[in-house]
Amino acid sequence: MLTRAQKEEQVSVLKEKFSRATGVFVADFRGLTVDETNKLRTDLRGDEPDDSEYSVAKNSVLRLAVEGSGLEAISDRFKGPTAIAISYGDPVRVAKVLVESGKELDNFEVKGGYLDGQVLDVKEVGKLATLPSLLELRGKIVGLIQAPATKLVRLLKEPGGQVARLVDARAKSLGE
Repeated sequence: MLTRAQKEEQVSVLKEKFSRATGVFVADFRGLTVDETNKLRTDLRGDEPDDSEYSVAKNSVLRLAVEGSGLEAISDRFKGPTAIAISYGDPVRVAKVLVESGKELDNFEVKGGYLDGQVLDVKEVGKLATLPSLLELRGKIVGLIQAPATKLVRLLKEPGGQVARLVDARAKSLGE
């Protein structure tokens, strides 16, 4: 049993985490082994160790922590064994990891989430997981920015190439 002081400490730590979060996801972890839980935590950390975290907390502590944080609407998901995944960076990447883990692990189920002031149900978290991640979007934007410059260089290079091929063809025909 946790003492009142320990619970208050947990509530204050969770409130601080929720205030920095870009997305919060709730899951049922009932029946996961220690190895499966550790793999899930590792997958959530990814390349950026401070980008997200996964933890288990008592529902009463979670309900107290969301009070006044804007996350009150998600408190109805705090039933049964509850784990939370908090994203501090790209919430799409966290949603992808959770949805994939739900497919791989029989005992893991996403209950919902909270993103940009909206409560997400399981289907909406699944849709969020299909979106490109922040890193993928950045790559597409860079590609779109580079494309016109690349086309311009090819266009400017082509007349010189045509002249070079014409001179080469003429030299070959005179050489024969």
